[in-house]
Amino acid sequence: MKVDFWLLSRDPAERVVAMIAERVLADGGRVLVVSGDAAQRESVSATLWEARPEAFLANGQAGGVHDADQPILIGEACVPANAATACILADGHWRAEALSGDRFERVFLLFGDEQRDAARTAWREVSATDGLERRFFEQKDGRWVKVA
Repeated sequence: MKVDFWLLSRDPAERVVAMIAERVLADGGRVLVVSGDAAQRESVSATLWEARPEAFLANGQAGGVHDADQPILIGEACVPANAATACILADGHWRAEALSGDRFERVFLLFGDEQRDAARTAWREVSATDGLERRFFEQKDGRWVKVA
């Protein structure tokens, strides 16, 4: 499993979620977006629908009868009811349960400067877990660059 840490600077989490989700879907995967903030979940959904006018990113809120059909499911828990291969932790809060039971092929933690210390703690946790590959990305001159 790969665990990616993305330090947000210029782009808001919602835009980065859309960019990552588009790539995962293009590779044939499905996405679970997790946030404990209901307003952020709504904002992520709206951004996914509007991110690219020529190709919207269909999504739904978790807890509905069609969860299993959603290519992108948005919820507050790491429960891949849509058989997601990727989990995006959009609110900057690490959830160790994302790693349990080989639920996902890839987990993304999006975090800002104010969450940097918590992200460091999560980085150490991931480092101490066998079978996990970790990477760190940040924006430089408007582009996402792998720095570790």
